[in-house]
Amino acid sequence: MSDSPAGAPSAALEDPTYRAAVVDLLGAVAYGEISAFERLAEDAKLAPTLEDKIELATLAASQLAELDALRERLVELGADPFEAMAPFRRPIEDFHRHTAPADWWESLVKAYVGDGLAADFYREVAAFLDPATRDLVIATLGDTRHSEFVVDRVRAAFETQPQLAGRLALWGRRLMGEALTQAQRVAAERDALSALLAGGVADAGLDLAAVGRMLTRMTEQHAARMTKLGLAH
Repeated sequence: MSDSPAGAPSAALEDPTYRAAVVDLLGAVAYGEISAFERLAEDAKLAPTLEDKIELATLAASQLAELDALRERLVELGADPFEAMAPFRRPIEDFHRHTAPADWWESLVKAYVGDGLAADFYREVAAFLDPATRDLVIATLGDTRHSEFVVDRVRAAFETQPQLAGRLALWGRRLMGEALTQAQRVAAERDALSALLAGGVADAGLDLAAVGRMLTRMTEQHAARMTKLGLAH
């Protein structure tokens, strides 16, 4: 597999394996949007100020707005959006169950790091998609307001609570480990996605070398995010 795939032509949608991979990816992204809405709404309860509460509530509402375009695309492909999302409910909810934040600061870091890792994974797969589907996925993942909000809050907190840095650095590593576990699980369990990651719709089985390169890139991107937060990684 090339590390810089050119993507699939639009005609690839006629291939049943490729079409199944597209439905899988859109289903995963769509359920991720629902999960993000639920988590952000819950995290807003931990907000120390009214301004923070409103910021998170607004961001939560924006997740549902992204959902409409994904559902429409799934319907265009002849898929039931709810059936497409169903296989990803358990791994996404497992990730959140295993990484329940203990306080406001952990919830912020999780929002930034966890959402970033998920976006990295989806972008990696989107690189193999036809232009229309790829553009839709990238547009869905493109909102940076949440990142700016979290970075500002966390870095400001270190000025008055420097002891937070060590605990949140450990938390970031835990999030990374759990996210990689779930990403590997999804890639291994969904045959169509595995074929897509292998570099072509006709390939069978999981290309472990290709997945290894993908996970290395995700690790590097995670390290960059931790540095931006002012945390050791």
